[in-house]
Amino acid sequence: MTHQCAGITRSGERCTHTAKGPSGFCHLHDPDRAAERKRNASRAGKSSGTREITSIKAQLAEMVETVLGGVASTAPYAVANQILNTRLQAIELERKAREADELEARIEQLEQGPEARKGGQKMGDIVRDLAARIQKLEAQLGKTGRRSLPA
Repeated sequence: MTHQCAGITRSGERCTHTAKGPSGFCHLHDPDRAAERKRNASRAGKSSGTREITSIKAQLAEMVETVLGGVASTAPYAVANQILNTRLQAIELERKAREADELEARIEQLEQGPEARKGGQKMGDIVRDLAARIQKLEAQLGKTGRRSLPA
């Protein structure tokens, strides 16, 4: 027998999904899956930069065709190219700042002890993961010539 989820939606109404397992909640409301939902939402938020980059690449391709085809003066396209480059740099800074914030949150979690860790991860796994992410961030920051993390 299937049961209706016991969760309440943002609109204040009872969820209409089918409850899975003994919790009485669907996958969207199951408290045991809260950390997983948070990770997935975090990943989804990062993908918006990808869409923006795709849009910028399309604009650049169109500009190249127009300028190389001799259809228009190059001056306004040079300015537009500078603006698009600035947008790309801003996207990269946002990504680095977001990653730095995530690392800071993970470090705080480690400092709070084992009871604060998500999903029962082992300390060694967390430390190895953090060390790898820090090395990656340092390498990226080194490429841009920056010596400190974004504020």
